[in-house]
Amino acid sequence: MSTSTLTEQPDTGRSAKKPGLLHGLTWLVLRQHRTTTWIIAALVVFGAATIVYQRAQMADMLAGMGWPGKDVSLTSPPRSYTYLTQTIGALPVVLGVFIGAPLIAGDQEHGTAQLVTTQSVPRRRWLAAKLVWCLSLVLVSTAALAALFTWWWEPYRELLSVDWLSGETFDSTGPVPTALALFLTTCGIAIGMLLRRVLPAMLATFFFAVFVQVAWGEFRDRLATPRLATYPLNGDAPAFLDHTVETDRWVGSADGQLYGWGTCAEQTEKATNACIKEHGIVNNVVEYFGYDQMPGMQWTGAALLLGATAVLAVFVLWWASRRPL
Repeated sequence: MSTSTLTEQPDTGRSAKKPGLLHGLTWLVLRQHRTTTWIIAALVVFGAATIVYQRAQMADMLAGMGWPGKDVSLTSPPRSYTYLTQTIGALPVVLGVFIGAPLIAGDQEHGTAQLVTTQSVPRRRWLAAKLVWCLSLVLVSTAALAALFTWWWEPYRELLSVDWLSGETFDSTGPVPTALALFLTTCGIAIGMLLRRVLPAMLATFFFAVFVQVAWGEFRDRLATPRLATYPLNGDAPAFLDHTVETDRWVGSADGQLYGWGTCAEQTEKATNACIKEHGIVNNVVEYFGYDQMPGMQWTGAALLLGATAVLAVFVLWWASRRPL
């Protein structure tokens, strides 16, 4: 009795399928962090739905007040505006603490990093894959919410009686939320990599992020050169100043000499007039930022933050390739 062996031959008629985007390390990293990915995606969908709903509520409220045909002025921004700006403003800190800080520190603490370094895949490639996943998630989520909130805020900005250079507006619209989130997340990754423990890394990232946001608030008005407006001392301010951000104010003489706003704040009108005459004061001088400067200031700040993000990402890859994880 003879025994024949059947050998399965490859189907040469079919073309081999090329691997797609989600394969290899990309698929592995995504699978490792699939829970985080789904949570962030769900929160973004919920946040987007909330912004769309709140915009519709705002439109209905203003329509009931007769806007835009009727001149409407809100004494204070609605509560929904405050909630949204606070949430978007806190998002970079939350992402830095809960996604950036544990990204590498978690693998170091649980021994996953040591296991990976024994495999055939170079550690720099593994780290690059994790960085790409993390920063892409932060980029997409924050850009979507910032774009939607800018769409919510832009048509009603003059009605809200809100300083557009304040953190609640400036840091919640345009490219700034995304740039801040990418920077703080990368800072969290670097801090976690250096501390090697999740909880200390999260605490350190939180305090560092708070420091960065305070420093950013002090730096914000240096992103452009303020303008000067001059008008007669006893005259009305130009109408265009109603929608600008005033940063300083003086009184000035005809030859351009500036004096502090309270220079001639005397106790009596006679003494005030005498002081004005003595100094030759004839003008009010206002230093301000115009709303048309806002996009340039936001993109300048975002470029600085993104540059710092790139430097930190390179540092993480360089450090991890030369130090044991």
